[in-house]
Amino acid sequence: MAVFEVNFVSQCLNRAVPVHVILPTDKVYFPGMKQREEGKPYKTLYLLHGIIGNYTDWLYGTRIQRWAEERDLAVVMPSGDNFSYLDQEWNGNYYGRFIGEELVSFMRKTFPLSHKREDTYIGGLSMGGFGAMRNGLKYSDTFGAIISLSPANLDLKEMLQEPEHPAFFAQTLEYARSVLGQDLEAAVDSDKNPTWLIKRMIDEKRDIPPIYMACGDQDMLLLGCEAFSRLLTEHHVPHAFEIGPGSHEWDFWDTYIKKALDWLPLEEKEAGMSSGNVGI
Repeated sequence: MAVFEVNFVSQCLNRAVPVHVILPTDKVYFPGMKQREEGKPYKTLYLLHGIIGNYTDWLYGTRIQRWAEERDLAVVMPSGDNFSYLDQEWNGNYYGRFIGEELVSFMRKTFPLSHKREDTYIGGLSMGGFGAMRNGLKYSDTFGAIISLSPANLDLKEMLQEPEHPAFFAQTLEYARSVLGQDLEAAVDSDKNPTWLIKRMIDEKRDIPPIYMACGDQDMLLLGCEAFSRLLTEHHVPHAFEIGPGSHEWDFWDTYIKKALDWLPLEEKEAGMSSGNVGI
């Protein structure tokens, strides 16, 4: 399994940005294994990290590298800082456009990735679960499926409720304004809000990508996930929602990213030769 660290200049973010890319182009096949068709482009998952994380998180926190190789899946893992993968027009940081347009375009020009919507997926955890949901819906012409694990603030109204004694910087209204702008109510009633966006897409009878959601039964974000799943169910939006044992931590995400890959329409599992699989 080849792992690339890529740095390129983003016009949406006005700086060089780091990205990790998993690409199974070096897969070694055992005798008798069906080999991949030469030149066939790879299905691709864009995978977003959570708050205070970066582009290394998924590689170090889960076994995504192993499972991507088994399923002949390319995985692109960018950095989104702490800004929920949303455009910030007031300071020139267009994180949403970066994820939904620029990053996909650059990766397709640079690596042998499929250009088809049905082969292109977006996923993430926590803040990245929010970013995957919002940008997967916003750029539904690009992404053919959405994976949202333990997503935060699927209804942005949640960010307007500052606790009396915030225990974490992301619970403050100052943080909400840094992400959404000074007019928080306007952000709630815009396509920055997945709840607003999904309702608008339903009203306009737009094609909504299939959605996979999962959250731990001890996770503080479970109530918001359940509310969003109910909204999808009420409007007959195809989705899967699983609640499993665990809280807001890597053991849960390691388990459920594998379940999410099993849910995606990927290649059949077939592990190649590696240091952990030498055929003995």
